[in-house]
Amino acid sequence: MGRRYDALTEAHREFIARQKLFFVATAGPEGTVNLSPKGHDSLRVLDAHRLVWLNLTGSGNETAAHLRRSPRITLMFCAFTGPPLILRIYGRGRVHHPGTPGFEAYLPLFPALPGARQIVEVAIEQVQTSCGMGVPLYHYVGDRRDLLDWAARKGEEGIRAYWKKHNTTSLDGRSIPFPAGLLPEDP
Repeated sequence: MGRRYDALTEAHREFIARQKLFFVATAGPEGTVNLSPKGHDSLRVLDAHRLVWLNLTGSGNETAAHLRRSPRITLMFCAFTGPPLILRIYGRGRVHHPGTPGFEAYLPLFPALPGARQIVEVAIEQVQTSCGMGVPLYHYVGDRRDLLDWAARKGEEGIRAYWKKHNTTSLDGRSIPFPAGLLPEDP
């Protein structure tokens, strides 16, 4: 049923490219485990051992908080149409904030999406597939525009103020640093 791989195969890459939704899980050494759905055109496979995704502004910033303390990360893709399959990617994550070399290097890989907060780079350590026969079939209607429209209305200054107010502390009370000068009133 399940198989393990040291890297992504071409078939895995093709499967990932067809998915409209993926899930990201992280956890610090202790405290809350976070699991978040991700959508839009926000993921790029760089090669068999690396991928990046454009992390959009959200109500929390747990992925960045967890990766700062423990780089463990898991991504999961499920086939909601076609043949059943679940694909998990286990690896080590690294966060690139706006204005840093990593963010600026990877940003051109993505469409311009308002509210782009970070780019998360994943060094793939293991890939696992499983049957996915218990995953229900769903019909894709389209991406929700709500998050993008909200971020566009806020504008760049409003988004940075939102980061300062809502995205600098994790659910467990851990500090999430942004590069100096990125947030309002920074030195």
